[in-house]
Amino acid sequence: MKRLLDLPAYALNGLAVAMGVAIIQFVVDSVAGPHAAALALGGAVCASLADVPNTVPRTWKRVPVAALLSMLAAAITLWLMPTPLMMGVGVALIAFGAMMAMAWGARAGAVSFAPILAVIFTMAVPLGSAPLATLLLWNAVGGAGYVVWSLLSGALLQRRYRALAMGQSLTAAAALLRLRADLLTSPAAGADDLRGMQAWIQGEVVLADRLQGARDFIFVQPDNPRAQREIGIVLLTVELRDVLLASRLDLDLLGNDRDGQWVLNRMAAVLQGIAKGLDSAAEAARGGAVPAEMPPLELDTVFAPSPLAADDARARLLPSLKDRLRRLDADVRRLHALQCGESTLSPLSRSELQYFVAPEGWPLAALRAQWSWRSPVLRHAVRAGLALGTAYYIALMLPWASHPHWLVLSVAVVLRGSLEQTLARRNARVAGTVLGCAVVLALSPVHSSVVLSLVLLAAVGIAHAFVLQRYWLTACAATVMALLQSHMMLPSAGFAIPERVADTVLGAALAWAFSYVLPWWERRSLPTAITRVLKELNDYASHALRFEPGDQVSLRLSRRRAYDALALLAAALQRSSAEPRAVRLPLKDVAALIDHGQRLMAHLSMVRVTLGHRRADLQQGAASALSETQASLARCLTLKVGAPAAPADLDELAQLPPVPPAADILPWLLRRLALLVHDAHRIHDAAAAALAATDPGATARRRMSGVG
Repeated sequence: MKRLLDLPAYALNGLAVAMGVAIIQFVVDSVAGPHAAALALGGAVCASLADVPNTVPRTWKRVPVAALLSMLAAAITLWLMPTPLMMGVGVALIAFGAMMAMAWGARAGAVSFAPILAVIFTMAVPLGSAPLATLLLWNAVGGAGYVVWSLLSGALLQRRYRALAMGQSLTAAAALLRLRADLLTSPAAGADDLRGMQAWIQGEVVLADRLQGARDFIFVQPDNPRAQREIGIVLLTVELRDVLLASRLDLDLLGNDRDGQWVLNRMAAVLQGIAKGLDSAAEAARGGAVPAEMPPLELDTVFAPSPLAADDARARLLPSLKDRLRRLDADVRRLHALQCGESTLSPLSRSELQYFVAPEGWPLAALRAQWSWRSPVLRHAVRAGLALGTAYYIALMLPWASHPHWLVLSVAVVLRGSLEQTLARRNARVAGTVLGCAVVLALSPVHSSVVLSLVLLAAVGIAHAFVLQRYWLTACAATVMALLQSHMMLPSAGFAIPERVADTVLGAALAWAFSYVLPWWERRSLPTAITRVLKELNDYASHALRFEPGDQVSLRLSRRRAYDALALLAAALQRSSAEPRAVRLPLKDVAALIDHGQRLMAHLSMVRVTLGHRRADLQQGAASALSETQASLARCLTLKVGAPAAPADLDELAQLPPVPPAADILPWLLRRLALLVHDAHRIHDAAAAALAATDPGATARRRMSGVG
C-alpha cells in the first residue's frame, strides 16, 4: 500500500481511474452481461477524462458535466449513424461545440474532449446490436457510476493529493534554485544568454503552476493545526520565490575577472546547499515525515577570506549578497520547522486565502466573450469542426472503411490550439500507435476474455495518467484500448492493425495540415499580452512602493497577477518558436521584456524587504523618493505618445554607495529606486520594439490614437 501512495499524483489518479472503470464493468457484467458492460465502459471512460487530481468540490463540478456531455454526444451519434452524410455534419458540430468549452480555460480541457471520445466509442458499436434506448441507458449507467466513484476516490485521496501538490511546489523551487546556481557559474551567463534566460523563464512558469496547484488544494481544506502549517509552508515558498528572484540583482557588478567569479562560485555553492534543504522538505512533504536535518551553511564566513581588496567597491556589495543568502536559508529552515510540528498563524484569514484559489465553474459570460473572429477559442473550434468532419468523410472513401472513427480520433487527439502542441502530439501519436500495435500483436495469441479485459483496464489507467506527462505512452495505451475494445465488440473482425497504423499516420497529417486553417499566431495576442504585463507590473509597483504598510491581500494579489502575466507572455514566446519563421514573435525583444520585468519584480521585492526591516531608519525623504519613483514607473509602463524622460546613466548606477547599508540604508534604497526606473525604461523600450517588429503599423496608429 505504501508503494502505491508513493506514486506521483498523475499515476495515483490513473490507478484510481482504472479501478473505477473496472468496478463498473464488473458490476454491469454481473448484472446484464458482457455487451452491456462494454457499453457502460464507454460512458465511464468518457466521464473519467475529467477526473484529475483535484478537490472534491471541483471534481463534482467537472465529472458530471463530462458525463452529461458524453451522453448527449452519444445520443446524437446514434441518431445520425444510419445516414453517413449527416453523420459527418454531426461530427463537425459536436467537435465545434466541444472546443468552444475551452472558453472556460484549462479547467475545461478534459471536459471538452469527453463528447468527442463519446462519438468515437459510440461509432465503434455495430449498428443494430441493441435498441437505441438500451445503448443510451448503459452509457448513462457507466457515466453515473463513474461520477459516484470519482467523488469517493477523490475524498479518500485528498490528503495524499495535498501532500503531493506541496511536494511538487517545493521540488520546483529547488530546481529553480539549482538553475540560478548553474547560471551564476556558466561562462555564457549574461544579457545575451538567451538559452539560459529561456531555461530560467521556463522554470519560473513551472514553479508558478505548481504553486497554484498547491494553493488550490491547501487553502480550501478545513481549518486545523496541520492545515495552518501546510498553509504556512505554501506562503513561505511564495516568499522564497521572491527572494530567489532578488538574488540575481547587482551580480553583474562583480564582473568576469577571477575575484568576481570567486564570489559567484561561493554564492552558487550556498544556493546548491539550500536547494538540498528544499529537496529534503519536498521528500518529507510527499512522505508525511520529518525532513532530514539541514546542515549549517556557514553563512557568516561564506565570503571569507574575500579575494576583493578592501578598497575595491565590490566589497561593499558582499554584505547585501550575504543577507540575501541568509534570508533564503532562513526561509527553508522555517519550512523544516513547520514540517517538524512548529505551530504558525497565517498572515491571511480563511476568507482572504480564497482570493488566491483558481476560479471554478462555468459562467456563461466567458462563453459569450469568445464569439468574435478575434477569439483564438472560436477559430480553433471552427478549425476542429472542419478537420474532424473532413476526416470522417475521407474515412468513408478509403479502401478500409470499417473503422471511420479511428481516423476521426487520430485528428482529434493531434490537433491542438497551437502549432507547437500539434507538432509535439503528431510525433508522439505516431510513435505511440506503432508501439501499441506491437503490444496488441503480441497479445493476438491470447484468447482469454479475462486477460484481455485486464489489459484493457490497465490501458485505460495508463492512457489517463500520462496524457500530460508522456503522451507517447498515452498514445500507446489508447491504441491498445481501441483495438481491444473493437475486438471484444466484434471478435470475428480481428485486430485490424494495418488499418490502425494507416489511420494514425493519415490523421496526424490531416491535423498538421488543418493547423494552418484559420491560424491564430501568437503575434496576434502580443499587444494584449504586453498591455497586461505593463498594467500588472505598474499595479504591483503601486502597492510595493508605499512607505507605510498597506493592504497585504491587495499587495499579494497584485504580485501574483504580475507573475501570471509574465508567465503567460513566456508561454506565448515558447509556443511561437514552432510557428513559421515569418510570423514568430521577436525573440530578443520579448525575452528582454520578460527579463527586465522579472528584474523589476526583484527590485520591488528588495524595496519591500528594506522597508520591512529598516523603515524606522528611514526619514521622510524616503517617502517622497518612493512617491516619485512610483510616478516615474507609471509613465514608463505605458505605451502612450512620447517616450518617458531618460533614466539615470547606467554607469552612474553601477557606483555603489560609499557607506555600507548597515551604517546608512538610505543611499542604497535610492540607488535601488533608480535601478527600478531604469528597468522600467528597458521594459518600455522592449515592449515598443516587440510591437513594432510584429506590426510595423502599430507605432503609427498609437501616435494617431494617443493610446498604447
